[in-house]
Amino acid sequence: MTGQDEYAQVAREAVDRLVTTQRDAISRAGAIVTEALLAGGVIQAYGTGHSRAVALELVGRAGGLVPANQLAIRDLVYYGDTPAADILDPHLERSPEVADRVWSLADIRPADVFVIASNSGGNGAIVEMARLAGERGHRVVAITSVAHTGRITPRHPSGQRLADLADVVIDNGAPYGDAAVPLPDGDAFGPLSNLTGILAANLLVADVIGRYLAAGSPPPLFRSANTPGNDGHNDALLDRYGARVRLGDA
Repeated sequence: MTGQDEYAQVAREAVDRLVTTQRDAISRAGAIVTEALLAGGVIQAYGTGHSRAVALELVGRAGGLVPANQLAIRDLVYYGDTPAADILDPHLERSPEVADRVWSLADIRPADVFVIASNSGGNGAIVEMARLAGERGHRVVAITSVAHTGRITPRHPSGQRLADLADVVIDNGAPYGDAAVPLPDGDAFGPLSNLTGILAANLLVADVIGRYLAAGSPPPLFRSANTPGNDGHNDALLDRYGARVRLGDA
């Protein structure tokens, strides 16, 4: 087998495993998110590092939910007064105080629900965001690797992981270290966390849409901004939420 074949095989297995084993967790998360949205809340999606891609998948996405806002370290520059150079440090996500700074720049309201993605679930900014959300009465859905997070020492002074603070944990099924295809020298290639994390995010959205339809309520769906005629539809829905939903570069 070629490297491409090997990765394709483990990727298919990972997708099948997530769909098979995480249905109950995704359904529980869907119930929490639906309740929040129907109460006028929005999804506050957060991730650092490569997990930003999982959070971004929930925001401004064609076929996705309009009431979804991405929180990100970049917000310190976009909406605050932090110099751009200050957020280039790849270790910034390890700092707990970053979460409070990001939070302070968003319009977060009591009905909002948090979906936090982190493969390791142990970086300070991730754990602190989950801790702040729970402390302030918000429900938290985690998308993380159970295999990885169970083997690390968290970088948060509390010693807690994202999974410890979540109301629902969706296991992305990625292995410890994320790379899934072993090499003879003991190294590995082929990360899985974003592949399965984005799938989990879209399955969560699908569950929420199903719940809206079952209740006889039209889901607030975002239409492709690159298809003529959809801007009016999207703008009308976005107007309900104002600055609470910031599309940024979504």
